[in-house]
Amino acid sequence: MERERGPFKRPISPASMAARITELEQALADSENAVGPEHPDTLTTRGALIRGYLYLGRASEAIAMAEKNLPACENVLGPDHSDTLQARNDLAIGYRSVGNVADARALHERNLSIQERLLGPDHSGTIVTRSLLADAHWAAGRPGPALLGYREALDDAERALGVAHPVTMHTRSNLASAYCSDGRIPESIALHQQNLDARQADPEPDDPETLSSRHGLARSFVAAGRLVDAVPMFEQVFRDRERVLGADHPDTLASRDALAASYSQAGWFDDAIALHESTAAEAERVLGPDNRQTLAFRNDLAAALHRAGRAEEAIALLRPVLADRERLLGPSHPDTLASRNDLAAAFARSGRLEEAIELHERNVADLDRVLGSDHPTTLTARANLAAAYGRADRLTEAIALHEQTLAERERLLGPDHPATLTSCNNLAGAYARAGRLRESIGYYKRALAGRKRVLGTEHPATRASRDALAHVRDRRHASFLTFRRSP
Repeated sequence: MERERGPFKRPISPASMAARITELEQALADSENAVGPEHPDTLTTRGALIRGYLYLGRASEAIAMAEKNLPACENVLGPDHSDTLQARNDLAIGYRSVGNVADARALHERNLSIQERLLGPDHSGTIVTRSLLADAHWAAGRPGPALLGYREALDDAERALGVAHPVTMHTRSNLASAYCSDGRIPESIALHQQNLDARQADPEPDDPETLSSRHGLARSFVAAGRLVDAVPMFEQVFRDRERVLGADHPDTLASRDALAASYSQAGWFDDAIALHESTAAEAERVLGPDNRQTLAFRNDLAAALHRAGRAEEAIALLRPVLADRERLLGPSHPDTLASRNDLAAAFARSGRLEEAIELHERNVADLDRVLGSDHPTTLTARANLAAAYGRADRLTEAIALHEQTLAERERLLGPDHPATLTSCNNLAGAYARAGRLRESIGYYKRALAGRKRVLGTEHPATRASRDALAHVRDRRHASFLTFRRSP
């Protein structure tokens, strides 16, 4: 999700951010000494410092300070004062950043009820809080309320504030990111492109919001299988964020991780793994080992190891990530379910089929309940369960599940989406295992043609389809020769 800029003036740079934080820390100390820790001036300065810490990913410092600031604001200014509302939002954002989404949601809900009563539904502050509440729903693994909240907030912002207002574009960006994660890729691309066009119409060098729009659009390009567009965009955004925001900024780390994931998608596993390893290590140092972003980066590293065929290393990394996510987010959170799915897939690849199938079956049932049967994550989990069934020679179950997943992906993503082509390739493999060679050849041909178009002739997935097709054709030809030699 797109991040608020906090108390930093343009142009933003690592040096200017560090100077501003130092300035605010000194101003807070001076105010506390001069007029006391609960004077309105002190509360205002402390709030600005909290927002600076949040922007820089220093969540523990921000939360400790916000937990002190909110009660003081309520006591001195009253529960409905605008500064109290801001303090409540600050604490909620801090809680959300470390996975305490229940408390974050409760704080946003209280603010929203106050703002709707005092300011009305069309006030910019009310709209911002509605969008923040949607952020909390999304972080809590509640995509339905989140998408509804984003959509309502965006409609209100466009109507009341205008299509190019900063609040409108911030809300549009978050809705676009949620659409991407929910598998609504064309809508996501259109919204990110709308924001990027608006922000580039009045260009400002190194504007962090423009970089956020480019990052979000590149993510959507990856989801659409458009790696030729995504990879160079990620490379440029990463360089720009590192220069403008600094190597340790959470947005820079996010761009580095996304670039690594795009390299993995392209089959450049050595580059991907090296970049993932450095990103996870930096995030653990800067954000802490329990930060949601840190856990996501470690999970992405494990996924790259798995794709590269290093399943045992992936398992060793995924076990603690899954345990941490279950502890911090709960057993049914989408992040937890994603780690469980990845661990099960790694088990299957390493031959531990009973463990893999048990985890996959549990995960598919949970995903059906939490995200719905049509969600891309659910479809991926179902495809992985089918693959595990195939490895265990439960071919009837495997084929039925592969056929179902392929049909759903064709309907939701289109025939040329990389995930659809993966399902096509997997179904061909299951048919081949079952001895249904003619059907297998047909689906391998389709997967090969699509992968050539979408990924290129030398992509590892394209080569895998080509090799599998040749192998199955050889088997079918051999079966004909055997038939002709029969008496």
